[in-house]
Amino acid sequence: MRVLVIGGGVGGLTAALSLHAAGIGCVVAESVPEPRPLGVGINLQPHAVRELTELGLGEELAAIGVPTARQIYADRFGNVILSLPRGRAAGYRWPQYSVHRGELQMSLLAAVRERLGERAVMTGLAFEDLAEGPDGVTASLRDVRTGEPVRITADALVGADGLHSAVRARLHPSGGPLLWSGIRMWRGITRSRPFLDGATMLIAGSNRSCKFVAYPVSPDRTRINWVAEVKVAGGGEAAPVADWTRRGRPEDVLAHFADWKLPWFDVPGLLSGAGRILEYPMVDREPLPSWGRGRATLLGDAAHPMYPVGSNGGSQAVLDARILARHLAVLGPAAGLAAYEEERRPATTPLVLANREMPMERTIATVAERAPYGFGDVSEVLTPAELAEMAEGQRRMTDMDVAFLNERPSWSVGNPAT
Repeated sequence: MRVLVIGGGVGGLTAALSLHAAGIGCVVAESVPEPRPLGVGINLQPHAVRELTELGLGEELAAIGVPTARQIYADRFGNVILSLPRGRAAGYRWPQYSVHRGELQMSLLAAVRERLGERAVMTGLAFEDLAEGPDGVTASLRDVRTGEPVRITADALVGADGLHSAVRARLHPSGGPLLWSGIRMWRGITRSRPFLDGATMLIAGSNRSCKFVAYPVSPDRTRINWVAEVKVAGGGEAAPVADWTRRGRPEDVLAHFADWKLPWFDVPGLLSGAGRILEYPMVDREPLPSWGRGRATLLGDAAHPMYPVGSNGGSQAVLDARILARHLAVLGPAAGLAAYEEERRPATTPLVLANREMPMERTIATVAERAPYGFGDVSEVLTPAELAEMAEGQRRMTDMDVAFLNERPSWSVGNPAT
């Protein structure tokens, strides 16, 4: 069996490694001529870290990531509303990692080239179309450097080409537009001294107005990834340009956070100290009634783009990749793709919808309404039931049952749990 993966991001490269580990031939077609470590920070949840560890990448993750131990929700003045343990501190056998997305992608790319060969990742090839035959699927691509057409035939095709997936557009030409939450995000990484214990993700304020997220993404804890979110329009509107490499202007984001003072760091200082700021609208799409057909399917953001409020995008792509390889190895191309979608689509659709609800934001907004100038103790503002509801909202969007994850059999084909 030979699988063609369109897209060399986190999901596509994890799919290549998973297919190879399952004994399935694979080649990756990436439109970028020369992949580089772009982007900012992301989080990998323990369920994704388990899968990457079983692929033999545990040491690489430990070398580039920060094992996040705690997640703190606070008001815009830094008064703590809720503190939740994360990763191993929450009882999982595997950590949650905060990591630079580009460094993670480069680690995965190096592993694919080492294990599958240098020619396993073909760069500079943009997907244009596909045609399914009785024994396989043929992709029509174009070399972005020369304009020359390229055709590749495989037993199955996987579109892992992200939010603006060309494979999705071909499979679902009426799949609907990007939908905007009305929230604009600015992202950056700034060198600063470690804050708190050096292993905490801080979420301050509410994106119903202004929200600031910060966490370290380097083992020395001095590279602080931050996300500044501002509500600027109503939800459900047609999205503005969604390009995650688009440069943002410091003055645009500083205007919203100039008077923010948190006990742990200088918010305006972090914003102005970043070498580069990225600007991006918080968008998703309506869930699809099906992902693929026949010998072609979707994976990761191409299949289920979701708001980045539960640290779930990259993690869900990793799970997609592992389940895909497992079903293909057991059932073969067409039946394997059908079983993959049957398992993963019902699992990811509720996450897309739950992220839209933003249940924690409701509680934080309540705090801002009841204590607009801050508070001494959260018990003065919220009842135990309201705090429990907030914690449950976080669990529903991000967590997997600890005992289930720790004890379930490995998804590796023919291998015991690692």
